[in-house]
Amino acid sequence: MTRSVRFGMLFGCLLWGGAILPFGAGRAEVFDAEAQLGRYATVTLEADLSGLDSAERRMIPLLTEAARAMESVFWRQSVGDPEALFAMPWTRPVRQLLAIHYGLWDRMENNRPLLPGIAAKPEGARFYPDDLTREAFEAAAKDQPALKDPFALVRREGEDGGLKAIPYHQAFQAFHLLAAERLRRAAALATDAAQARYLNLRAEALLTDRYQESDRAWMEMKHNRLDLIIGPIETYEDGLMGIKAAHEALLLIKDPAWERRLARQTGRLEAYQAHLPVPEVYRAEVPGAESDLGVYDALLMTGDAAATRPIAINLPNDPQVQLEKGSRRLQLRNVMRAKFDRILRPMAEVLLDPAQVCRVTFDALFVNTLFHEVAHGLGIKKVIQGDETGATVNDALKEDAWMMEEGKADALALWLGDLDGEMELWDASPDGMLMAEESRAITEFASLFRAIRFGPGSAHARANLIRFNFLREGGAFARDGQGRYRVDVDRMRQASRELASRILILQGDGDLRGVRELEKRYGTLSAALLADLRRVEEAGIPVDIAF
Repeated sequence: MTRSVRFGMLFGCLLWGGAILPFGAGRAEVFDAEAQLGRYATVTLEADLSGLDSAERRMIPLLTEAARAMESVFWRQSVGDPEALFAMPWTRPVRQLLAIHYGLWDRMENNRPLLPGIAAKPEGARFYPDDLTREAFEAAAKDQPALKDPFALVRREGEDGGLKAIPYHQAFQAFHLLAAERLRRAAALATDAAQARYLNLRAEALLTDRYQESDRAWMEMKHNRLDLIIGPIETYEDGLMGIKAAHEALLLIKDPAWERRLARQTGRLEAYQAHLPVPEVYRAEVPGAESDLGVYDALLMTGDAAATRPIAINLPNDPQVQLEKGSRRLQLRNVMRAKFDRILRPMAEVLLDPAQVCRVTFDALFVNTLFHEVAHGLGIKKVIQGDETGATVNDALKEDAWMMEEGKADALALWLGDLDGEMELWDASPDGMLMAEESRAITEFASLFRAIRFGPGSAHARANLIRFNFLREGGAFARDGQGRYRVDVDRMRQASRELASRILILQGDGDLRGVRELEKRYGTLSAALLADLRRVEEAGIPVDIAF
């Protein structure tokens, strides 16, 4: 039995964290919270702790407390004070929804208000004043470059309402102090010197907002089994300018056997870069030599990571550190497995030609995701020609930067697999998985639908909608009268290559206008695709998992 929650003029208006969220007056509306909860599959993160020594086990509670501090900060960056929000007399299902979405807006529906009468979420979340426009921000930042610091809030001050940058370590001092203290205590327990160094440097970074040295230390840390990614990292939450980093933490356990098997892959990064399907000028940068790949199981995700629930990560994001040290690609195996079993395979059974459903496999998803993360380290980090020459691609493409970066990685994933061909790497893996290109292509196609369901508020979803329509135009698939799709593998490979080339050039040119024209042409949700996504909903397939 489901229970509906009726809202009307009960609360008048809700005020917290400086944000006023008016409830609608006049008529009551019915909101079925339990039906909304049914769109998420609750899973338990399971991992084998048997390989951890006693010191590492003693570190886990300390690292968990540091991770929880990041959760508290993310709430304040996203919507405001969570204690005030949860002090309201919500029903239990509504409270669960608020926790999943970190606020009153549905992250899977372009931040549509979860409840009747709630005002729209500010584009810049709580990083900026609610009334701030892009134009006003850019004008002010010309005289105050600190406003563009990814680790600073923007607030108004004085009678004239001028803008001021408030560093994170000041704005969130209590939470940063707590996390730093726990990291230092964990460092004192660590038996691996490189891990202790990273934890101490990360603690210092939380108190100064200077993260480069700890990013370098994280890349130099090679022999740890327990890992913690913590701090302000991704910028997806900033829908206004795409530059403010949101707080998160991921507590992970590394699989050392898989790391050894994947180690040879990092030696191919320069070869991959040299063969990118673009003119030579767009592949002139040299990827960092210390990049590596790893397979991990997640113990805990908090903050932005818990809101987005990634299946893989490519870090660090700092372009300078990437050029110096490369990047680390982390495959989150238990999260990926849960999404495959609960979402991707059931979706394929609804949407694909029955003859191709059997080609959708976890092994193919694993390999495609690996190459997606490898692709993040390729291409151009700084604009090489045009008005934005010398600027980072992120700065030049503004709020669309991460959409294009995700699109690049998706489009290159199949190409990289083809470039590897029949390499011995996959023969040497635990399951002896020599990946047939047909399985990789069909699994990648099925993954498009899962990402598009995230909604236009997600950079991943926007990138995948562009890719879907680009592939359709290239004849990569056909849809029959029953809404079943059949993939043409050769055409999908060719169209993916063409899209990758186009995105790499847009990034190298810092061509924001071209990016927006690309999305205008290919970023439309057709009636047929919308109908297919509705069939997936009607089949009861979750839109995502929740921990």
